[in-house]
Amino acid sequence: MDLFSREAGKPGDVRERPLADRMRPRSLGEFAGQEHLLGKGTLLRKAIEEDRLFSVIFWGPPGSGKTTLARLLATETKAHFVTFSAVLSGVKEIRSVVEEAENQLRDFRRRTVLFVDEIHRFNKAQQDAFLPHVESGLITLIGATTENPSFEVIAPLLSRVRVLVLKPYTAPVLGEILRCALKDRERGLGGLSLKVEEKALAHIVDISDGDARTALNSLEAAASLARPGEGGTRIVDLPTVEKALERKALLYDKTGEEHYNLISAFHKSLRGSDPDGALYWLGRMLDAGEAPLYIARRMVRFASEDVGIADPQALAVAVSAMEAFRFVGLPEGNLALAEAAVYLATAPKSNALYRAMGKVGEAISEKGALPVPLHIRNAPTAMMKEMGYGKDYKYAHNYEGGYVPQVHLPQGLEDRTFYEPTDRGYEKTVGERLKAWRKKK
Repeated sequence: MDLFSREAGKPGDVRERPLADRMRPRSLGEFAGQEHLLGKGTLLRKAIEEDRLFSVIFWGPPGSGKTTLARLLATETKAHFVTFSAVLSGVKEIRSVVEEAENQLRDFRRRTVLFVDEIHRFNKAQQDAFLPHVESGLITLIGATTENPSFEVIAPLLSRVRVLVLKPYTAPVLGEILRCALKDRERGLGGLSLKVEEKALAHIVDISDGDARTALNSLEAAASLARPGEGGTRIVDLPTVEKALERKALLYDKTGEEHYNLISAFHKSLRGSDPDGALYWLGRMLDAGEAPLYIARRMVRFASEDVGIADPQALAVAVSAMEAFRFVGLPEGNLALAEAAVYLATAPKSNALYRAMGKVGEAISEKGALPVPLHIRNAPTAMMKEMGYGKDYKYAHNYEGGYVPQVHLPQGLEDRTFYEPTDRGYEKTVGERLKAWRKKK
């Protein structure tokens, strides 16, 4: 059974299949987006054009084109293409795949490309069984996953494949994909006399969060509710889309003023130690379709910029929330973001780190690239030791309290102080410690 046989689960009539499946690109020329992987001169593009495929795992969010790209490799290469179910297949099926690969190579001099969707479901025994055949080149493995391969794929197999990361589709690319579906009379909605208003199309793009499958299926759902207007044209307006998706469009533009207004309100609520305000603006952004990982990244930044050493745990909480969201996804992952927002809002605040790095930048601009003092340079060779590298360096652990006064800044900055802690939270303890050490200098 190959990837494109009717027995593989595709209904005979193309119209019985969802729009997202019908509109899968049939060639690289039809594939939109992911230019960092498929642009002219890229590694993958050249490998496809020269029919020199390598083992690869496509890692990316849902609807980013992983499976579609794997299917295109089947049509663009001369290799024998086989699919394998990590859930339904076992050792017996693995042996069959290997035997068939050997036959293809011996009888037809054709390489075998094995496609494993959701490769994160590949158990260790399955991976171990395929490993020697991937290593020998008998099988070229192509996997697709939404999970981090470094957590799900065994190290020996991971070292023998390239992991290529697919990104969520940008709004312009999603819009292009939807317009193609509206024009296509063979596989798309081109024969339905649809007129989709720009606001309606933009709302579908916004709530799809970079997922092409979601966007296409949302468009199809909205089209099914459109009623004929004058001349038989079926109008898809914003209310129709909201009704089809049961989701109201809020005042929000991811690239416009409201985007910056809401993230500013969120940031200032965190800085102002107002958990209620932070939760409200977080909820507004999530409901309006803001990318959750964008919000998570802003909280990671906030943890260092506005909390810092006043509560060192803040950064760990923010990063954990981001990873938790990546692991759980929508909608459950929203609670992880909410937990981080409340923690950051109620944490003691300090911008001492932010100010310190600003002073460092000013010093570098003022003094340029000052040389590293000889006593704190590394001296791995005898020649470097003779030149004075590492001479008179004092090893802190050999002194009482693990501290000894010593100059670590270059000449011209010896007395400069960059970091000045506040008396809030844990930073007060740090400040007292620094004060005691500085007295010894």
